[in-house]
Amino acid sequence: MSREMAATDKPVQVEQVPLDSQASNPLSRKLNKILETRLDNDKEVLEALKALSTFFHENSLRSRRNLRGDIERRSLAINEQFAQAIQEVKEQLDSVYLDVEAMGSCCQEMTNRLKTARNQTSDLINKTTKLQTESQRLQMRAEVADAFLNRFQLTAEEVKVLRGTRDGHLHEDFFKAMARVKQIHNDCKILLRTNQQTAGLEIMEAMALHQETAYERLYRWTQGECRMLSSDSVEVSPLLCQAMQTLQDRPVLFKYSLDEFGTARRTAVVRGFIDALTRGGPSGTPRPIELHAHDPLRYVGDMLAWLHQASASEKEHLQSLVKLVSEKAGNLQLEDIIGHITEGVCRPFKVRVEQVLVSEPGPVVLYKLANLLKFYHSIIGQLLNSDAVLLSTISEVHELCHRMFYNSLNCHAQRLMEKVELPPADLGPTQSLNQTLSLLRQVLASHDSSVVPLDARQDDFAKVLSCVLDPLLQMSAVSASKLNPADMAVYMVNCIYAMQSTLALYEFTDQRLEMLEGQIEAHLDTIINEQASFVLSRAGLAHIYSIIQRHQPQEGPLSSIHGMDCNSLKSAVSKFDSYLSSPDSLIMPQMNFIQSTSLRDKVYKQSTELVSASYEYIYQHIMDSKSGYTEPRSILIRTPQQVKTLLG
Repeated sequence: MSREMAATDKPVQVEQVPLDSQASNPLSRKLNKILETRLDNDKEVLEALKALSTFFHENSLRSRRNLRGDIERRSLAINEQFAQAIQEVKEQLDSVYLDVEAMGSCCQEMTNRLKTARNQTSDLINKTTKLQTESQRLQMRAEVADAFLNRFQLTAEEVKVLRGTRDGHLHEDFFKAMARVKQIHNDCKILLRTNQQTAGLEIMEAMALHQETAYERLYRWTQGECRMLSSDSVEVSPLLCQAMQTLQDRPVLFKYSLDEFGTARRTAVVRGFIDALTRGGPSGTPRPIELHAHDPLRYVGDMLAWLHQASASEKEHLQSLVKLVSEKAGNLQLEDIIGHITEGVCRPFKVRVEQVLVSEPGPVVLYKLANLLKFYHSIIGQLLNSDAVLLSTISEVHELCHRMFYNSLNCHAQRLMEKVELPPADLGPTQSLNQTLSLLRQVLASHDSSVVPLDARQDDFAKVLSCVLDPLLQMSAVSASKLNPADMAVYMVNCIYAMQSTLALYEFTDQRLEMLEGQIEAHLDTIINEQASFVLSRAGLAHIYSIIQRHQPQEGPLSSIHGMDCNSLKSAVSKFDSYLSSPDSLIMPQMNFIQSTSLRDKVYKQSTELVSASYEYIYQHIMDSKSGYTEPRSILIRTPQQVKTLLG
């Protein structure tokens, strides 16, 4: 607007004023300040200009001169409008004040009336309040009495359920009523700690009477149910389980009920065992066990398998019976009861196993039976107590079988010693030794596949080997006693090698194998010495070797001894050279009878080494200057190393 006003005014001639006077002139400073002002950032000025633009429409000289008056008139009009509005508000407030004053007068009048009515009805209100308080107290006492009766008294229906019906059957409500009686009896202990001791004692006596009657009825019913569990297939009802759970609070009744169950199941197990032996399963499947009486292993194994299955089944039946019973009351007697149930089958089982053992099935079958009995003793022992009669019976039968097995082995060993066979022409093991080793292999094979614990198997192994190997070694020594050293050594090596080959296939034989290896080495040394002596004798060096060994220095030089002259030595060396050209030509006949190729090669190798050592011994003494030979190299042309090379 200032710019428009400036545009309509006439141009004003501004006198040029020096800079110093401009700076000191107030009007100039104010003008400069106005000119330097930026209206874009001054909100108040902008708002004022916006308000001015609403009524300042024509930018003329008259409008600019009358601007102040216009603004003042506009301000006066606005104030008059505001005063008129305030007058209307005041008039309305006066009207509201009159209404409030009238309402206050009315309320005061009503308050006065209420005070008058209250004074007149105060007695009636007091009586009403007292009656209401008494009514609330009586109602509370009635609720307390109802709650007391509900908590400490049985309902007529519960009493009827506890007394039972004529048919004698129990229902689910009976156990709920018994639990209710037990709860009331326990709650009475709280009353005894209050001032209601008389009521507590009376209620406890009444509940105790109900409890004893109910327990007696429950016990009779449980006994009857347990007696009916004598069939082959048993299904324990949930009510019977709940009855056993309830009876655990009466240990005597609980034990008698378990005994009744055990007696019923014992009868069923004995009947089932006899049926399995003679009649077989339903419709003849599986077949009767006694049809396999000709096969001792299957016969005894089937009986033991049936006993194990029966023991496991009876344990499951008993666990299902006491599954709701707390561990403290139930588990302490379970294994004893299972032992009582299975006790009835001990006698028929023992008689039949003893019949099998008396029939003398042979040591192998006896040993397998002993392992079978020991295995089932261990797995059935996981179901019963260690002092159960069934386990004792199996243990007794096992001991008997074990003794008969070792007696059978000892009898076999005695028969071997009573009739000792002479060694065969090929110096191999005798027929009785081969038969005994075959028996030992069968025993060890059954032992190796046994499921008996490792420690027990190792102990049995040592006893079996002692019963068989020691008599065999003794028999072989007696049989070879009349042979010459070479034949005896070869025969003993073949016999011991056969034993060693048998034992090498099985575990727990290391100690015995070492012992047999030592005996073989001792007999091999004999064969090696015999083979070396055989070669030296045939090659002509044995006589020379013995003369050199016996020679003493005081006898003079070797060349002066009879048989040690150059011609004799050359003749012997010539024979030895023939042997060196064909070492296989001088092999002792007994060497071909050694059944082990490795042992035969070992004898040949070590005997040639012994021959080489003997030649070296002769060579050293002949080459010695003290021997008296003028040209020893013309006698012994080959050095010991050359001989080793030719024989090696």
